[in-house]
Amino acid sequence: MNKTILPAERLSLTEEYYFSRKLAEVARMRQEGHDVISLAIGSPDLPPPPAAIDMLCNVAHDPRAHGYQPTKGTPELRAAMARFYRRHFNVTIDSESEVLPLIGSKEGILHTTLAFVNPGDTVLVPDPGYPTYTSLSKLLGAQVLHYPLLPESGYQPDFEFLEHLDTTRVRLLWVNYPHMPTGARPQHSTYQRLVAYARERGIVIVNDNPYSFILNSGSRMSIMQVEGARECCVELNSMSKSHNMPGWRVGMLVACPKFIQWVLKVKSNIDSGTFRGLQLAAAAAIDADDEWHRQFNVEVYAARRHYAEAVMRALGCKADFESQTGMFLWGRIPDDHPLLPSLHLGEADIRSEKFADRILQDADVFITPGFIFGRGGNDYVRLSLCAPEERIAEALERIERLQLA
Repeated sequence: MNKTILPAERLSLTEEYYFSRKLAEVARMRQEGHDVISLAIGSPDLPPPPAAIDMLCNVAHDPRAHGYQPTKGTPELRAAMARFYRRHFNVTIDSESEVLPLIGSKEGILHTTLAFVNPGDTVLVPDPGYPTYTSLSKLLGAQVLHYPLLPESGYQPDFEFLEHLDTTRVRLLWVNYPHMPTGARPQHSTYQRLVAYARERGIVIVNDNPYSFILNSGSRMSIMQVEGARECCVELNSMSKSHNMPGWRVGMLVACPKFIQWVLKVKSNIDSGTFRGLQLAAAAAIDADDEWHRQFNVEVYAARRHYAEAVMRALGCKADFESQTGMFLWGRIPDDHPLLPSLHLGEADIRSEKFADRILQDADVFITPGFIFGRGGNDYVRLSLCAPEERIAEALERIERLQLA
């Protein structure tokens, strides 16, 4: 009898990414003739700056441009990333030693964890928060401890909770503002307290900062603006949202030279750099003028948000729209929602999952259930603004016909 082949034990610690599973279901529905409108995923559907496309095409025609590139990125891209931080965050970084281009910031989550965290160490992750902080930590053998973000405190970290923790084995604390999924805005005072907390306890704060440009033109923040942050902080940024380049996979990591070298040691053993055309095109995109950002990061999303807010109200969900920024809306399913009795929720059922599934089945509208972001999201749903205005308006009409509220 042949011996059974088993997967690595680490696979039992996490599930397939929710969107990976759910998109397969949506694809089947579309094959069956359903016109599913997706308001679930934050994948920008708008074009990147024209200069980026032109540069990519031009470099692709250069026969000398197709070889291996430096793992630490081309000098042109690193210099552009330094300009990006100076121009938009008023933070001066050294392009040679304090910034590392990434194949998307999601890669940076993996590399940062590998560089700082030993198996058995503890990582602090916000709840609600981006699921990858938890899943990758578990896959790499770390212990995950969630710290609460509560609506009554504007989804800022609960410092009373953090102050009472034994942080002997804590290596990283993940933070993400503008916050995904809640849209909570960054606060300079929060960054100051996080830096003080990290310096006192000898841990590293990782600020994941890809949403600063969406519906935001005058109050972009970086944790690197805080005095002392370079001693204990790493910041990830991404061109996926700010420059409409999610499929291009270009991100950046900003930190002190020592931290950069630690992450580079990991990265150099995992990948072999990015195509030169992509790097030079990203550098061209970074230099897009303020008018481009105003049009694509503010005006288009503002028009879409008008309809998305109406969708959230039609869903019967409660939301503080004024406090939210970024490319999502976050709303609570009230305890007396008229749809809940028909969901026949059992003790093991999660309200947001059943609610989102019903909307998908009855209205052909795909929204995100909040439970995927942690227990703090169990009673919430999230809407994405990454759909054309007319499609969001169509989703609104479908949901209004359901008479949910």
